[in-house]
Amino acid sequence: MDILTLSEYILMAALAIYALASVRIASRKNIGMGLVGVSGLSIAVATILVIVQNIYGIAFCKDIATALVLLGPVGTIAFARVLRGYNHG
Repeated sequence: MDILTLSEYILMAALAIYALASVRIASRKNIGMGLVGVSGLSIAVATILVIVQNIYGIAFCKDIATALVLLGPVGTIAFARVLRGYNHG
Protein backbone atom coordinates (compact mmCIF):
# COMPACT_ATOMS: atom_id res chain seq x y z
CA MET A 1 0.00 0.00 0.00
CA ASP A 2 1.50 3.29 -1.05
CA ILE A 3 1.26 6.59 0.84
CA LEU A 4 -1.40 8.04 -1.48
CA THR A 5 -3.83 5.19 -0.89
CA LEU A 6 -3.20 5.37 2.85
CA SER A 7 -3.87 9.10 2.87
CA GLU A 8 -7.12 8.59 0.93
CA TYR A 9 -8.31 6.07 3.52
CA ILE A 10 -7.43 8.48 6.34
CA LEU A 11 -9.32 11.24 4.54
CA MET A 12 -12.35 8.96 4.15
CA ALA A 13 -12.30 8.24 7.90
CA ALA A 14 -12.07 11.95 8.70
CA LEU A 15 -14.95 12.71 6.35
CA ALA A 16 -17.04 9.99 7.99
CA ILE A 17 -16.50 11.68 11.35
CA TYR A 18 -17.39 15.03 9.76
CA ALA A 19 -20.56 13.49 8.31
CA LEU A 20 -21.58 12.25 11.77
CA ALA A 21 -20.94 15.71 13.21
CA SER A 22 -23.07 17.22 10.42
CA VAL A 23 -25.93 14.89 11.29
CA ARG A 24 -25.66 16.02 14.90
CA ILE A 25 -25.72 19.67 13.81
CA ALA A 26 -28.71 18.98 11.53
CA SER A 27 -30.67 17.47 14.42
CA ARG A 28 -30.71 20.72 16.39
CA LYS A 29 -34.00 22.52 16.90
CA ASN A 30 -32.96 25.62 14.98
CA ILE A 31 -33.86 25.61 11.28
CA GLY A 32 -30.69 27.45 10.28
CA MET A 33 -28.50 24.88 11.99
CA GLY A 34 -30.47 22.15 10.26
CA LEU A 35 -29.71 23.66 6.87
CA VAL A 36 -26.01 24.01 7.76
CA GLY A 37 -25.87 20.39 8.91
CA VAL A 38 -27.54 19.03 5.80
CA SER A 39 -25.28 21.12 3.58
CA GLY A 40 -22.20 19.83 5.40
CA LEU A 41 -23.44 16.28 5.10
CA SER A 42 -23.96 16.59 1.35
CA ILE A 43 -20.43 18.00 0.92
CA ALA A 44 -18.95 15.16 2.98
CA VAL A 45 -20.84 12.49 1.04
CA ALA A 46 -19.88 14.03 -2.31
CA THR A 47 -16.21 14.11 -1.33
CA ILE A 48 -16.34 10.51 -0.11
CA LEU A 49 -17.89 9.47 -3.42
CA VAL A 50 -15.10 11.17 -5.39
CA ILE A 51 -12.48 9.40 -3.27
CA VAL A 52 -14.25 6.05 -3.76
CA GLN A 53 -14.20 6.68 -7.50
CA ASN A 54 -10.46 7.36 -7.36
CA ILE A 55 -9.63 4.32 -5.24
CA TYR A 56 -11.89 1.68 -6.79
CA GLY A 57 -12.53 3.09 -10.27
CA ILE A 58 -16.33 3.15 -9.97
CA ALA A 59 -17.35 5.62 -12.66
CA PHE A 60 -20.84 6.57 -11.55
CA CYS A 61 -19.67 7.87 -8.14
CA LYS A 62 -18.35 11.04 -9.76
CA ASP A 63 -21.70 11.68 -11.45
CA ILE A 64 -23.61 11.26 -8.20
CA ALA A 65 -21.15 13.54 -6.38
CA THR A 66 -21.56 16.22 -9.06
CA ALA A 67 -25.34 16.04 -8.75
CA LEU A 68 -25.10 16.34 -4.96
CA VAL A 69 -22.85 19.39 -5.18
CA LEU A 70 -25.04 21.11 -7.78
CA LEU A 71 -28.47 20.27 -6.36
CA GLY A 72 -27.62 20.76 -2.68
CA PRO A 73 -27.63 24.58 -2.77
CA VAL A 74 -30.70 24.60 -5.01
CA GLY A 75 -32.63 22.59 -2.43
CA THR A 76 -31.41 24.85 0.37
CA ILE A 77 -32.52 27.98 -1.46
CA ALA A 78 -35.90 26.45 -2.29
CA PHE A 79 -36.44 25.35 1.31
CA ALA A 80 -35.47 28.78 2.66
CA ARG A 81 -37.86 30.43 0.22
CA VAL A 82 -40.73 28.18 1.33
CA LEU A 83 -39.99 28.87 4.99
CA ARG A 84 -39.83 32.59 4.40
CA GLY A 85 -43.04 32.59 2.38
CA TYR A 86 -43.18 34.49 -0.84
CA ASN A 87 -45.71 37.08 -2.01
CA HIS A 88 -47.81 36.56 -5.12
CA GLY A 89 -47.39 39.85 -6.83
